[in-house]
Amino acid sequence: MANEATSSVSVKLTPNGPGAAAVLAAGIGCFALGVISVLADKLPALSRVLNVYKPTGPLSGVSTTAIVTWLVAWAVLHYRWQGCSVDLGRMTGIALLLLAGGVLLTFPPVGDLF
Repeated sequence: MANEATSSVSVKLTPNGPGAAAVLAAGIGCFALGVISVLADKLPALSRVLNVYKPTGPLSGVSTTAIVTWLVAWAVLHYRWQGCSVDLGRMTGIALLLLAGGVLLTFPPVGDLF
């Protein structure tokens, strides 16, 4: 028998948790935009609170709240998943569903259903 050279190759995989956190947080932020815009349209008191910059009306508060929601979700998910590997395909699918829901809620015919 000939001596066969065997090599032990060690591959270190980088955790994908932080990337998955960014993807899922983007979906959460998009869905938050849709939900907050519907709520601001239906609740006059909330609409007044969200009127941060008068020339744009409540849209300024709606977009600011959605951005803050996105950043908080990203920070929390990043902290929880920083050393982990998660199912990136599943997180992307969930993020796409949240994105679709957020987009649908921003259309008046859909938003008026609530």
